[in-house]
Amino acid sequence: MKILKINGGKQLEGTVSISGSKNSAVALIPAAILCDENVTITNVPNISDIDALEDILEYLGAKVKRTDNGEISIDSCNIENKPIPEDASKRLRASYYFMGALLGRHKKIEMYFPGGCTIGARPIDLHLKGFEALGAKVVQDNNKYTITADELVGNSIYLDISSVGATINIILAAVKAKGTTIIENAAKEPEIVDLASFLNSMGAKISGAGTSNIKIRGVSYLKSCIHEVIPDRIEAATYIMIGAAVCKKLTVENVIPEHIYAPLQKLLEMGVDLHIDGDKIEVTNKNKLRKVNVRTQVYPGFPTDLQQIIASLMTQAEGESKIHETLYENRFLNLYQLCKMGAISKVEGNKATIRGKTNLVGTDVSATDLRAGAGLVIAGLLASGTTTISGADYILRGYENIVEKLKKIGAKIELIQI
Repeated sequence: MKILKINGGKQLEGTVSISGSKNSAVALIPAAILCDENVTITNVPNISDIDALEDILEYLGAKVKRTDNGEISIDSCNIENKPIPEDASKRLRASYYFMGALLGRHKKIEMYFPGGCTIGARPIDLHLKGFEALGAKVVQDNNKYTITADELVGNSIYLDISSVGATINIILAAVKAKGTTIIENAAKEPEIVDLASFLNSMGAKISGAGTSNIKIRGVSYLKSCIHEVIPDRIEAATYIMIGAAVCKKLTVENVIPEHIYAPLQKLLEMGVDLHIDGDKIEVTNKNKLRKVNVRTQVYPGFPTDLQQIIASLMTQAEGESKIHETLYENRFLNLYQLCKMGAISKVEGNKATIRGKTNLVGTDVSATDLRAGAGLVIAGLLASGTTTISGADYILRGYENIVEKLKKIGAKIELIQI
């Protein structure tokens, strides 16, 4: 297990460059096995979720070459479609993208229910509904799924919820299906646009990505390509919030501002001083922060992945800020940890109230999931004294070189293996 130790209460300053998108890369890598040649993906973040996907690829027999500069080459021409073990499936939520990719390539997949952060119920019924609409048969035996099809045939599929995972998995299964597939009420996240761009570079015929209606015309062959992962919008917003919390001035580079429009608007509403210049955002904490209300929504609304992070910033705002979590029912565990540091909060069902401004004090806390951990990092940087965050492995799942990036701007932080 890894822990983070932060000696907080210091003003930071400098520049941070944003890495490739975690949520995009974890879909692109399984998608690579649909290619009939080999692919190269650049700007891949060096995080533990990518390590887990690489292990699954190599288990299946793919030839994987990964460099220190974020490039990964995947040759899956000779992969063996064998059951993915339960321990591999449970290492990360995104393992389920192998369902759509292997079903699309081999018309069969055997694997277990995926893992990931414990933030509430995360069923895959919409994924399975999509596979069945394409002609697949799903058999569930306890926690194991066997999905088979004599052939996959395009169909119109309406998603009851605009699920990112289901949208991606159906795209993966439909790319080589016969005929045309239309996904209605599809998720619109930038990561889905990135996936469609990647597959289209191979020769797929996908249109409408980024809208609520996506059309996939099946093809029989996908060729080699080189693709660059988009910048990580959640990481970008995280560092912007760090800038608002503890930095005299922070420049965040390699950002696509349009991807974080809703979070930026909330930060402006709080009184955060932001200056946007192309792919750079400069932020300072010179202004007093005002209370704000946040309601999580699917893209382009305020991301659920950022509500635990902005919660730490809310402790420094005057008055009562409110969070309404509409997507997951178990995503306020971070608040109990923040209260150990002196925060004042109240949780009622899927709503939380955070009262500020409070002075946080360093203590021992635990990261209960990836984004909760990132929120505790902000709290640790704000707090006087030393904060020790156990469960730092969660944080390393989604933030490349977080310790090095924070040290570069003056933070007193260290990662310790225990």
